[in-house]
Amino acid sequence: MATETATTTTTAAKATSFDQETPKAAAFYSGLREKNAGPLWTVLDKLVPPKPNPESVPNIWRYSEMRPSLMEAGKLVTAEEAERRVLMLVNPTLEAPYTTESIYAGLQLILPNETAPAHRHVAFALRFIIEGSGGFTAVEGEKMMMERGDVILTPSWTWHDHGNEGNSPVIWLDGLDLPLFRFLPLNFADQYPEKRYPSTLSTNSKSQFPWAPVEKRLKGAEGPYAVYHYVTDDGKALSATLGAQAERVAAGTTSPTVQETGSFVYHVVEGEGYSTILSPGDKSPKDIRWTGKDTFAIPAWSQISHTATSNTDVFLFAINDRPMVTALGLRRQA
Repeated sequence: MATETATTTTTAAKATSFDQETPKAAAFYSGLREKNAGPLWTVLDKLVPPKPNPESVPNIWRYSEMRPSLMEAGKLVTAEEAERRVLMLVNPTLEAPYTTESIYAGLQLILPNETAPAHRHVAFALRFIIEGSGGFTAVEGEKMMMERGDVILTPSWTWHDHGNEGNSPVIWLDGLDLPLFRFLPLNFADQYPEKRYPSTLSTNSKSQFPWAPVEKRLKGAEGPYAVYHYVTDDGKALSATLGAQAERVAAGTTSPTVQETGSFVYHVVEGEGYSTILSPGDKSPKDIRWTGKDTFAIPAWSQISHTATSNTDVFLFAINDRPMVTALGLRRQA
């Protein structure tokens, strides 16, 4: 820690001295701007910091507050008009589409007898079903009925639509790699000429991960804490960019503290408690208290632990950017 502080101080001192422009230096820097160039040494401390420095901050979106807004949106705009009726979860220090620097998340609503038009896009998407029955997602002709706790994938460039054949609203958490395309402007969409892409009911799709087997694995694991990593049939991550995990924290206990070069968007499947988060930019940890169906974001390189305060075990679901970070050779753990 002492070395890290000394490095920061030295770098800051250098930047300060460079910023004290003499007339000669001012002319030099002005000349560089005219050539569309710039001096690296004045910003080196920001580009190569002594530790990860995400701009996002921990934040929670409480379901008790978000659901009424979703239902109001359902009165204002139809699923067909909106194409996707979603309330984006925007990190307070950033702008859309950033829930964290690498994960976009939103809450999507489909009302009874609605169908969101079929389309496809380059971005990868996964969905965690929060409430309702009778909803469906159809991906490349496979129609999957949604159940609470399901994870449903929409791989890149696959035709998909959503609908609701039930009698109650269906709501889910969307997770996409949209922030990636702010740096690589390669995402685009294609609209299917008809409202629905032809599909047939599937009961064993490789794009659907029911909650029951995951919950069984978590409950069967020894110890007060357990984590389940979602993988495909061949043992790979759900996509090249985003992954998912589920966790169990026994009642009255705290999970081990973890820290890695990756960010998370957590959803509380059931239970009450709080997460203790020490982000890179903070000097002291913060507690985020949550209850069932709340969603919260955690920046990269944060120290994280979860405490269950309810009388029953807590179950959490999280979207992570681990596949992307790992593929780039950037994953580190403390």
